Amino acid sequence: MMKPIWRRSGLGAAAAVLALCSLPAAAQAAGPVPGGPGAKKVPAYLGAPAVPNPIPGDPVPANPHMAAPGYAAMHADSYASDTYPFLGPLGRDPQVLSDAKAFGLPGMCSTVNYARSTGLIVAQCTRASTFALRLIDPVTLKDLAVHELPARSSTVTAVTGLDFDKIMSDTSGGAYFYLDDRDRAVLADSAFHVRRFAHVKKDGKWSFQVTDDWDLREYVPNDCPTWTRPRPKGECDPVTSVQPDWEGNIWWVTRQGRIGTIDPGTGRIQVIRLDGEEIQNSFAASRDGVSVVSNHALYQLKADAKGKPEILWRKTYDRGTGRKSGQLDQGSGSTPTFLDGEYVAITDNAEPRMNVQVHRASDGEVVCREPVFQDGASATDNSLIGFGRSLVVENNSGYANFLKLPAGGSSVGGMSRVDVTEDGCRTVWTSKERSPSTVAKASVAAGLVYAYTKEPREDRIDAWYLTAIDFHTGRTVYKVLAGTGKLFDNNWAPINLGPDGTAYIGVVGGLVAVRDGVRTP
Repeated sequence: MMKPIWRRSGLGAAAAVLALCSLPAAAQAAGPVPGGPGAKKVPAYLGAPAVPNPIPGDPVPANPHMAAPGYAAMHADSYASDTYPFLGPLGRDPQVLSDAKAFGLPGMCSTVNYARSTGLIVAQCTRASTFALRLIDPVTLKDLAVHELPARSSTVTAVTGLDFDKIMSDTSGGAYFYLDDRDRAVLADSAFHVRRFAHVKKDGKWSFQVTDDWDLREYVPNDCPTWTRPRPKGECDPVTSVQPDWEGNIWWVTRQGRIGTIDPGTGRIQVIRLDGEEIQNSFAASRDGVSVVSNHALYQLKADAKGKPEILWRKTYDRGTGRKSGQLDQGSGSTPTFLDGEYVAITDNAEPRMNVQVHRASDGEVVCREPVFQDGASATDNSLIGFGRSLVVENNSGYANFLKLPAGGSSVGGMSRVDVTEDGCRTVWTSKERSPSTVAKASVAAGLVYAYTKEPREDRIDAWYLTAIDFHTGRTVYKVLAGTGKLFDNNWAPINLGPDGTAYIGVVGGLVAVRDGVRTP
C-alpha cells in the first residue's frame, strides 16, 4: 500500500501524504511501525554495553512552576539543557518496541514528557493536518486517551501553494508544550489558545480535561488560511512555544516575533513585538530571566511589575547570508541553553562555519565563540546539550525533511563537545556520527549522549539507530537498530528519556522505545 508513495517525488509525495493524513482519528489503527526493506541485511546491534560514568557538575535546578528536570518539556527542563538526571539505556540486551499512531502516515510523536504523578507519558503527536495530545502507557506504548488539537494553517498553505516545506518549517501547534508542577500539560494550539490539561481517570477510563483556557486572539493576528478561505487578506502569526518563568508567569512567543506573558492568577495578558524579526525556536528560563533567540539576535527578558515582558539586553549574532541546508530559517537554529544560570549559549549561522556562541547571562557579553564542523557544511536546527561547562552540538547540514532525504542518504554528520574555559571555548572532541535531525539528549547519570543516526548506504537501505556516545571521550559505545525505511526517520523529533531507562524516539510512523532487557541493579 505504501510503496507507491515513496516512488513519487516532490509535490506528488506531499499530496499523497496529506491525503492520508486527512483521515479522521477514528480510522487510526494500532500496531507496530511498519518497517522498510533491508532490516535483515543490517546489524541489529553494534558495540558493547556501557558502564555508567556520570558527568560532573551541579544538577539543573527545578523551575518551581514546571515538572522536575528531565520530566518537564521537549528540552528536558527550564534551562533547555537536554539532559536527564537518570540513566538512559546502557545497551544491555536492548529491546525495541514501536507503535504506529495513525492509519497511513505520518503519526509522529514530536514531544514525549513523563508525568511522575501517574507514571504515564503525555505526548504531542502529529499528523500533517492535525495534532493530538496523547496519554500513553510507557511500557506498551498504547494510547490511554487522545485529545484532538486544532489543525495548523500551514497544511492549507502547503496544499494550496503546492509547497510541502510550509509544514516542515512550521514549529507551531503545540510541540513545544510543558508539564507544570502538577503534571498538567500546558500548550499553545493553532486556534490561538493557551490551554492547561489535566489527565484524570474516572470509571476506569483516562481522559484529558481542560482546567484553564486563555484566548490570545485579541493580542495576536489570527487571520489564518482555512480550507474555506485559503488566502485571507489579514496577518496570521502562529504561536510557537510556551513556558513559565520562575515567578509563575506563562510566557509565549510567535513566529513573527511577538513575546507575551499570561498571569495565570488574573488572566492578564501582555505582549511586545520584535519588529522585523522571527522566532522559530523555543526558549529557556532561569531564576534571572527568560532567554529568547530570534533570527537576528539573542535576548534576555524579565516580566516587569505588571507582568509585561521587558528586554534586559539584546545581542546580535552573525546570521549569515541565507537559510542553510539543515535549517528551518535564516538565523540561529538552537533554542538558548543556560549553563548553571551563569551563561547562555546558542549557535549562530555564520559562514563558512557556524559557531557555538556563549554569552554571559547577566549582561549578554560574548564569552567565546567556537567554530564547528567543516567549511560550507555546518548548520544545526537543534538545541545544544548543556551541562556544567560543557555543550554538545549536532551538525544537521544536508537534511531538509523525511521526503527529501534520498534512500540510503544521510546528512553531512558530526557532533562536537565544546567546553567553556577560563581562556574561552575549546572543542574537546568531534564524533563522525551522522544524526540528521534529532534533538539529541544526554544522561548525566550514565555519562552518555544519545543520538539517532543513519549512515549513507549504496544499497539504499535506510537503517536508523539509537546511538550512545561517551560524553567524556566522544567514542561511540553502542548502536541499536530502531528500524529501516522512511517511517523510522525522526524528521526533527527528539529523543526523550524515561526514568526507567527507556529512550523514546518520535518517528514519522509513530513512537519507538529502546530499553535494556537486562536492568541495571
